[in-house]
Amino acid sequence: MKSIFTFWLSLIASIGFAQTELKGRVVDEKNKPIPGANVYIEGSYDGTSTDDDGDFSFVTSETGTQTLVISFLSYETSKIEIAIESYQPKTLKLRESVNVLDAVVVNAGTLEAGDRARVSVLKPLDIVTTAGSAGNIIAALQTLPGTQTVGEDGRLFVRGGEADETQTFVDGMRVPQPYGATTNNVPTRGRFSPFLFSGISFSTGGYSAEYGEALSSVLLLSTQDDPDQNKTDISLMTVGLGLGHTKKWEKSSLSLNAAYMDLAPYQWAIPQNVNWNRAFQQMSGEAVYRKHFENGLLKIYAAFDASRFDLEQQSINSPADTRVDLKNDNLYFNASYKGDLGNTWQLTAGLGYGLAKNNIGINQDDVRNTENAAHVKLKLAKRISDRIKFSFGGDYFITDFDESYQVFEGDKLKAGYTSGLSAAFAEADVFFSKRLAMKVGARTAYNDLLHESVLSPRASIAYKFGKKAGQVSFAYGDFQQAPRQEYVKFSDFHRFDNEKASHYIFNYQYTRDRQMLRAEVYYKQYRDLVKFESSTPSFDSDYTNTGFGYAKGIDLFWRDGRTFRNFEYWISYSYIDSERNYRNFPIEATPNFVANQSLSVVTKYWIEDWKSQVSLTHSMATGRPFTNPNRPGFLQEKTKAYNSLSLSWAYLLTQQKILYFSISNVLGTQNVFNYEYANNPNASGVFERREIIPTADRFLFVGFFWTISGDKKSNQLQNL
Repeated sequence: MKSIFTFWLSLIASIGFAQTELKGRVVDEKNKPIPGANVYIEGSYDGTSTDDDGDFSFVTSETGTQTLVISFLSYETSKIEIAIESYQPKTLKLRESVNVLDAVVVNAGTLEAGDRARVSVLKPLDIVTTAGSAGNIIAALQTLPGTQTVGEDGRLFVRGGEADETQTFVDGMRVPQPYGATTNNVPTRGRFSPFLFSGISFSTGGYSAEYGEALSSVLLLSTQDDPDQNKTDISLMTVGLGLGHTKKWEKSSLSLNAAYMDLAPYQWAIPQNVNWNRAFQQMSGEAVYRKHFENGLLKIYAAFDASRFDLEQQSINSPADTRVDLKNDNLYFNASYKGDLGNTWQLTAGLGYGLAKNNIGINQDDVRNTENAAHVKLKLAKRISDRIKFSFGGDYFITDFDESYQVFEGDKLKAGYTSGLSAAFAEADVFFSKRLAMKVGARTAYNDLLHESVLSPRASIAYKFGKKAGQVSFAYGDFQQAPRQEYVKFSDFHRFDNEKASHYIFNYQYTRDRQMLRAEVYYKQYRDLVKFESSTPSFDSDYTNTGFGYAKGIDLFWRDGRTFRNFEYWISYSYIDSERNYRNFPIEATPNFVANQSLSVVTKYWIEDWKSQVSLTHSMATGRPFTNPNRPGFLQEKTKAYNSLSLSWAYLLTQQKILYFSISNVLGTQNVFNYEYANNPNASGVFERREIIPTADRFLFVGFFWTISGDKKSNQLQNL
């Protein structure tokens, strides 16, 4: 009897404490063993790590169907269901994670700057420490490959495209008036100071389906998500004054900047090539408010400026100068929200508004125009898995433009238009592995002024060879844009179609610690460009959309902050072959804003003993085409080569006080942008000409910058 009791007791104990041994091997996608991988039963303490051969073995008291988890750093975690009692040794395969820092980045046509960029071409402080940029975002970008320096204009010209073909976005919302107002042959500046922006993405082509109305490129500016501390910035400059303050609370913050600019002292000190009646003056301000919610961030951005100048414009076809008195008022506002909806959905929404007013006196005539523009946008993104992300959304952009021309003691001429543009877009990011990724999408849009719908497919793919071999990318896209404002304001008299372009881009990029090599070849085809036969566009011009053209070339970029201590430099080179038959061109020819070759060399050196940062920028470009009526042909000659050397020097008086000095075109090179010819020949039968040259040979700037903060360490060196 006792033996029977002992038998049953032993049987019950063996059943209650039965253990099963689980064995196997963990390998990667190439069947190579992964040592140190964690293997365990989910929800239990049973598990182990793989040995040097990737093998594992452990026992478990769990029974029935269980989840076996396999994880390792830089690989995707794998979960499989197993039946404990019937388990047989398995070979388990892990895929490399696509979220690691050395994963492939789809970047054909895109140059990024800022802390959030996976691969940064420029750092935030580069925008303002680059000699010759004078704190102008656009001037700093002109040291990158793919851009053209058009000194008499000042705007951003990209890969054979006019400045109107580049659109600017702030926190995802389109800016209708990104540049200050100006007049012929007087360069303008970008409206936005770099102080409030933490990230910049500059696409030279092939950009995302989320953005439209740009034939050549988009410039994406991102305001700071969070300031680091409370601080006050004071600026005393030879051209004006500046004051900034940032206040930070637990879940919100507010940054304010205000500035006054008056170029009269500069124009008094530096000889001018323009007769100024009143120097350029401007009052401006910016504000960013940020509010963190449990699952998202709300940002509100506002900027305003009021500027004016008065000058005498020369013309070889007029014995007397033309007086131009310009007053411009501009307001821009946007609000954007980005937040999570559950674990896999993300919502982005925004609203933007821009108002621009110009009052231009031309001798005794008067031109007035007003533009109101608004943009609303909604985007949803879903993370289907670590390897697939999908986004879709829509936006609506409306513009109302009115212009009047009051002839002195004569008639008032009016023009204008109202245009509504509705669009929808969808895009998917697919990571086949950490070496191979693809982005594919499309954008459809309808313009109610042109009564035209368009569908624009876009796709890009990238492959990374390895950590030391770099990666290649290819991008293709169709792009469309309504004709420029100077045409569509006559839409009451004429019908226009969208202008269109197709981009093909092949990119190679290699990066390692503080070094980058980037090479890109591209081909861009234009079609449906606006043509007319009159000397200038007018309401009675005969417009057609029969224009066409192309741009092809190669861009090279090398940046090195590693080879020499305290020394950093980058070199940009661009070659472009571009021709168009548009506007009033009689034949297909290279436009007069295109230089076939351009080169920029930017250097920055920190001198510890002097507590100084010195920067040099040398920009060069081959001559630009112009038409010489004394010889047969059209755009058959070229100006002399462009050459400019600029210098800046920032000296730390104390940790929070900086003395800053900069001068552009140090050598005083006499650059010529173009020529203006007489309409009629002189008595000798020769068409006389006048050079179009810079408003001044040099720009000289001196400033004192003082930061007041709690840590007593912050300064504005990153803003200079």
